[in-house]
Formats: sequence, C-alpha cells, structure tokens
Amino acid sequence: MLEVKDLHVSYGGIRALRGVNIEVPDGKIVTLIGANGAGKSTMLRTISGLVKAEKGSIVYNGKEILGMPINKILELGIAMVPEGRRVFTNLSVLENLKIGAYLRKDKAEIQKDIEWVYELFPRLQERSWQMAGTLSGGEQQMLAVGRALMSRPKLMMMDEPSLGLAPLVVKGIFEIIREINRQGVTVLLIEQNANMALKTADLAYVLETGEITLQGTGAELLTNEAVKRAYLGE
Repeated sequence: MLEVKDLHVSYGGIRALRGVNIEVPDGKIVTLIGANGAGKSTMLRTISGLVKAEKGSIVYNGKEILGMPINKILELGIAMVPEGRRVFTNLSVLENLKIGAYLRKDKAEIQKDIEWVYELFPRLQERSWQMAGTLSGGEQQMLAVGRALMSRPKLMMMDEPSLGLAPLVVKGIFEIIREINRQGVTVLLIEQNANMALKTADLAYVLETGEITLQGTGAELLTNEAVKRAYLGE
C-alpha cells in the first residue's frame, strides 16, 4: 500500500502540488488524470525521489520514503516508466533490459525475468540485438516497461505510456498494463488518454492545478458528468 498524505511541492515559486492525498492499494491499478500542468508528473517524480517536497508524507508498506535516496526507493520495489520512454538509444534492447536489473545480483533469476519480458513483448525478443534508438515509438514504450519490470517491482508507476502512439499500439500497451497487474504488480498510472485510463483502473483521481478534485472507481468517474465534459470530450 502506498499512501500520499498532505503533499506540497513547489517549483521556483509555482505550487505544483497543494496538499494532495491519494492511496494506492496493493494489487490495484490506480490512475491519476488531469490536464497538462496539473501536477501529475510532479507527483510521480516526488514519490520516486527525483523531486523534493516541502511537506507531507509518502508511506510505502508502513515505511516513510519521503526524502529517501532514489536507489533505496527502487530497492523497496517501486519502479517508474518515465514520460517519453527514455530508453538508452545507443544500447541494444537486451542491454537496456539488463540495465533495469542493475541493483540485482541473482543472475539466474535475471535471465528468467528477461525471458518473462520477452513473453510479454515478443517483438523485443525479435529485436534483442537491435539498437533501442532504431525501434518504433511503440516498441520503445514496450522496452521502457520491460526495463522497469527487470527490477522486479511491486509497484510500477507509469507516466503517460500512450503519449504519441497510434491508437492500435495504445490498445496493446493497456492490455500489457492489465497483464502486468494480473501477475501481481500494483500500477499507478498517469495518462492523458482519460477514456482508456478510466476503463483500465480500479481507482481513479482527478488532479486539477495541484489539488485532487474528484476520486472514485474508474467506472464511477467514466460516468461522471464533469469528467465527461473536461476529459472525455462529451
């Protein structure tokens, strides 16, 4: 269980998060929707230790992680798939996957997990020796997800996984998110495609200008009139 309580974050005088509270229960898919600049990415970057908070609390499985070094947060089982994929373009697919396991020492298990990632993404196996920079956008997104999985996360945070991808590829990415979740990984998802995100999520939050304005199940927010008008184009 991840619990964010009264989180305040500012960037150069701009208050990005203003007293945000969210819960991410074990085994669930939780999504955070909102317009550009609402503070969604700031939330993930603060949880993962990349951004410092002014005040608040982030508790993961009973342990306060706010202020903890990034590598320690990763060791606890929290991984992030960053916005824009951020694969290592001049390294091969396989080398990118191995980098995801850099904190691990269990070589035999690492090899098993590479095979598991290839089962999830057969396309990556076909291109295992190809430079990541030559992959399509969808393939790079698969690689970014696969690389995060190599750390054996209990909680995977995903920042805009569908950004810039064709609709058919987006559908495939969301199917993979569900499959990863079925295999025991909790998911915290930030997504511009509110329709797909809400259809996929067990729980959902709406973030507007740094504050949570609505929360409920994904199904509840899909039928909420305010959400329909603001995010679903209805």
